[in-house]
Amino acid sequence: MATKTKWKKKDTKITSWTLHVNTSTNNTVVTLTDEQWNKVSWSWTWPMWYKNSKKSTPYAAEMLTKKILKDAQNQWLKEIWVVIRWVWMARDWVFKAINEIWLVDIKYIKEETPLQFGGCKWKRPKRN
Repeated sequence: MATKTKWKKKDTKITSWTLHVNTSTNNTVVTLTDEQWNKVSWSWTWPMWYKNSKKSTPYAAEMLTKKILKDAQNQWLKEIWVVIRWVWMARDWVFKAINEIWLVDIKYIKEETPLQFGGCKWKRPKRN
């Protein structure tokens, strides 16, 4: 009788990763993806016990970035690309957290905050 073997995940070393930082007025989400944009790890402010208006603070973004990068250091993280979206004041604090972890080099920074253009049509003023 043949024994069944479990499928094993290939042990590949990915050296360049992408860090996505998304901060809105209500929450902060930090995601780490690989070269094919597959989600490796992510976190948001609820597991760190930030509630209400503290979820969108720059300090919460810094703590999330440190947590994600410390978890990824065991997986051969060397270079990082940073994609920022909807970051108000947290932009500087995210880079501060990346610089405090000395083993990571920033290779590329991209701003993906959408810009508003055009807009809605104004109401026609009433005639007298």
